[in-house]
Amino acid sequence: MSTAKKDIKKVTTHQLQEMKTRGEKISMLTAYDFSYARIIDDAGIDVILVGDSASNVMAGHDSTLPITLDHMIYHAQSVIRAIDRALVVVDLPFGSYQGNSSEALRSAIRIMKESGAHSVKLEGGSEVIESVKRILSAGIPIMGHLGLTPQSIYKFGTYTVRAKEKEEAQKLKKDALLLEEAGCFALVLEKIPAKLAKEVAASVKIPVIGIGAGNDVDGQVLVLHDMLGITKEFSPRFLRRYLNLYDEIKGAVGQYITDVKSRDFPNEKEQY
Repeated sequence: MSTAKKDIKKVTTHQLQEMKTRGEKISMLTAYDFSYARIIDDAGIDVILVGDSASNVMAGHDSTLPITLDHMIYHAQSVIRAIDRALVVVDLPFGSYQGNSSEALRSAIRIMKESGAHSVKLEGGSEVIESVKRILSAGIPIMGHLGLTPQSIYKFGTYTVRAKEKEEAQKLKKDALLLEEAGCFALVLEKIPAKLAKEVAASVKIPVIGIGAGNDVDGQVLVLHDMLGITKEFSPRFLRRYLNLYDEIKGAVGQYITDVKSRDFPNEKEQY
């Protein structure tokens, strides 16, 4: 049974800040289409991330890099049509904001205008701060993302835990403060040591959402397809599978095939 507070008519960035202040954890999941977004919004999820992970779970790519801005807008439009309550955050895809703050602003404006989303998310700290400031200057809310940044996978060369060494940990702390100072409303920390994540969450006033970052942050996010067990090949330590839909759906489809071939479906009650 969900313990989400459904008395909140619409989740806003201000309400997320209030949740951090009173110590209420923030729940966040990805969604990429109308049907799943409607289900998780009805369940009471606080934040829906239209993630560039759609590149993996929806399109079958082995990284998030191939997905385009047009693709992200399409997925965001589908999600927005489904929600009544959740705050919707949309990832700016690779190549739509790095190195050119004007391009970053154009990308963010397209997402907001064409999808009706409530905010955007981008990866990086000092490297993208000019893009962050440019987007924020237009009144578009930004959620930052530090730690393991999947759009930089070819730079890192691995999906291993980030910021284990002192130098990288210090940079992450500085970047978190930099993003807060610039005006980001929240921050995602991905796959970093739990102790470091705790320190960062305590050092900033904005909500910090973790994925593989321990329990001492202000909320958690998972990829919906991972936590429902639709994907099977991805099994990091931080992932808890709440269902095994891959096998359940496969079994249901198998039974349907059997029923069709045996002429059991449709029966007399299932025809006109």
